[in-house]
Amino acid sequence: MIQITLPDNSRREFPGPVSVAEVAQSIGPGLAKMTVAGKIDGKLVDASDVIDHDAKLQIITPRDDEGLEIIRHSTAHLVGHAVKQLYPAAKMVIGPVIEEGFYYDISYERPFTPEDMAAIEARMRELIAQDYDVVKKMTPRAEVIEVFKSRGEDYKLRLVEDMPDEQAMGLYYHQEYVDMCRGPHVPNTRFLKVFKLMKLAGAYWRGDAKNEQLQRIYGTAWADKKQLDQYIQRIEEAEKRDHRKLGKELDLFHIDEVAPGVVFWHPKGWAVWQQVEQYMRGIYRDTGYWEVKGPQILDKSLWEKTGHWQNYRDNMFTTESEKREYALKPMNCPGHVLIFKSDLRSYRDLPLRYGEFGQCHRNEPSGALHGIMRVRGFTQDDGHIFCTEDQILEECVAYTAQLQKVYADFGFTDILYKVATRPDNRVGSDELWDKAEHAVMEALRRSGVDFIISPGDGAFYGPKIEYTLKDALGRQWQCGTMQVDFNTAERLGGEYVTETSGRAHPVMLHRAIVGSLERFIGMLIEHHAGALPAWLAPVQVAVLNISEGQADYAASVAKTLQNQGLRVQLDLHNEKITYKIRKHSLQKLPYILVVGDKEKEAGAVAVRARGNQDLGAMSLESFVQRLVQDVADKR
Repeated sequence: MIQITLPDNSRREFPGPVSVAEVAQSIGPGLAKMTVAGKIDGKLVDASDVIDHDAKLQIITPRDDEGLEIIRHSTAHLVGHAVKQLYPAAKMVIGPVIEEGFYYDISYERPFTPEDMAAIEARMRELIAQDYDVVKKMTPRAEVIEVFKSRGEDYKLRLVEDMPDEQAMGLYYHQEYVDMCRGPHVPNTRFLKVFKLMKLAGAYWRGDAKNEQLQRIYGTAWADKKQLDQYIQRIEEAEKRDHRKLGKELDLFHIDEVAPGVVFWHPKGWAVWQQVEQYMRGIYRDTGYWEVKGPQILDKSLWEKTGHWQNYRDNMFTTESEKREYALKPMNCPGHVLIFKSDLRSYRDLPLRYGEFGQCHRNEPSGALHGIMRVRGFTQDDGHIFCTEDQILEECVAYTAQLQKVYADFGFTDILYKVATRPDNRVGSDELWDKAEHAVMEALRRSGVDFIISPGDGAFYGPKIEYTLKDALGRQWQCGTMQVDFNTAERLGGEYVTETSGRAHPVMLHRAIVGSLERFIGMLIEHHAGALPAWLAPVQVAVLNISEGQADYAASVAKTLQNQGLRVQLDLHNEKITYKIRKHSLQKLPYILVVGDKEKEAGAVAVRARGNQDLGAMSLESFVQRLVQDVADKR
């Protein structure tokens, strides 16, 4: 007799081994029809998998997150089925699940076209209509190799070679098509009706640009059509907000092939950058940080001491001079330790807070680069607090309050909090870890926020808090971090004099609020759809004359505004005023001032606000007050 315990703690008994699907059928035909997979004692399995012992079982349906992920993974396999029918010479590589969808990498003799993608999607729908069962067979390793040899699937054979310890593997049969996977997968194609192929892209085998190039088909799949429609709507809105598109339209920046992954900032884009940097500089100043600046190139020996050379070497740009090896810094932490240890510090000096707008370089794969969101050269608002163990809690509480204010000022009020705790591979005593983990959790409790715990995801040197923003489209961006580090200062010889005249290593708190300024500005552009609030906008107001007769007055208005420290554009072009207004409106300016003879005589301006709002005529003084107030209120 086998006893199955369900999530509501009810129990069902069966005379012998029973599959997940059979348990679902015993509960009801409706549930059986909805069963995608099962979770036996916490482990996801196929609906066809057999339970041969007393166990806890959760039936997984499309309504569950795991069920949706299985649907997406299975739809990727369906891509393989359709591709092999339409293009038999194609060789299938991998088809993993990604956020809100999936992709499949394929090797083929020519590039796929949009017409090919449409044909693949059409064939997938034909296959789904056949309502066929997906059959799983656990297969001995030698047989798996023979199956893929006979089918000429070279990449699948390479993947098998990568798993020398696996003696049996799951093969999933979609009619004549077979794919290899740990699973689980849907039992039938009826679960795969709600999908769409999204785009084609290039990819490299194993993600390495030195390897051969593959083709990647991206797609999405959902539990119902309403979810798909909402997703497509979000994608369309995201495309309108794409920072690369808006960066070009608004003349903010560009990326050039002469410097892949590094940004060329145009005057308007640099104006936005300066606003962000100066704002953060004020935060440093107001919260007790000393701004510092470290060199970009540091000797190899330093990176060996920190462990970067051994663990991060492939991501570092290196150079050589006079038979010495150097690396461009991928992070600012070691430089700050060297500044700390340049003088003898006392416990009375702690906490000592350093902040830097530190330019870093990381050798990211070219395929991972994405506008200014993922780059090779970036600048961080990177700060380090050198403190004692007893000061950790207070510093973390203060930092969270500081971070919340910053995000709110930039228009982000929805923040998710996560604490990543000790990994198996770590340094430091359990006592220190207990203290550090208590401090970061208690700091969030005192801040009055809910948080989730991510067990084992901390750094090897200490736990961390991760702060994730939600933007206007509900997308999540992990930005801020607070990391507790007992290791780096000790490795580099950072010490302070204790109350008893002994020596101790400070705890090092790594913190960044916006993180990469490049990425954060990209987020701001997309969050605000390019219509940056007045305090951030690269041009806050444009002054337009109607005819030549008001040119001098328009110029004097612009000068008055500039003298108030405002960012002004003067447009005296001999063009129709309707054209000029439209031109500047497309630049998403907070305000446009129009001056004609009437305004000139009255010493006034006609004000148009963003969104085609006609605010009518007002005195120049009143307008200045309005805009200055917008800036002060971070509007």
